[in-house]
Amino acid sequence: MMTTFNVPTREEVSATNQEIFDNLEKAVGFVPNLFATYAYSENALKNYLDFSNAKTSLKAKEKEAVNLAVSQVNNCEYCLSAHTAIGKMNGYNDAQILELRAGKASFDSKLDALAQLSKNITENRGNADASVVENFFAAGWTKENLIDTISLVGDKTISNYINNTTKIPVDFPAAPSI
Repeated sequence: MMTTFNVPTREEVSATNQEIFDNLEKAVGFVPNLFATYAYSENALKNYLDFSNAKTSLKAKEKEAVNLAVSQVNNCEYCLSAHTAIGKMNGYNDAQILELRAGKASFDSKLDALAQLSKNITENRGNADASVVENFFAAGWTKENLIDTISLVGDKTISNYINNTTKIPVDFPAAPSI
């Protein structure tokens, strides 16, 4: 039997995390359950938010392409639901989101190379196929973009693993199955 994880409330977390909860409440309107789960640790929530919000060469819409592809490979219901909502806020439609989850983007050749690379890196635990990397560069991406993409794959994988291990309830509209 696995230990059950509740979603920690503001009162159940450290003073440092309470302040972060307050800031999330102001910025997002609520504290997402996954972020609250990070707050079991004194440091993980701040560390994650700092890493996740760090400067990158990828635009918000490009980051969502990576997030969707990685979360699909890692079969993370929480992150698929959250990033489906965020993807829509960044201009993707339902069909495009499903394609990105599958690691492709027939609607944009540059995003297609990004989604393929993200999926391939995740599936192969960082051992990307040379042809996929070359396709990424041929589509116009740079070495800086490659490093930032790999960092983002790691960022999203952490969230995927936390949710997949704790089974925290999803507090976003459910992502459709594919």
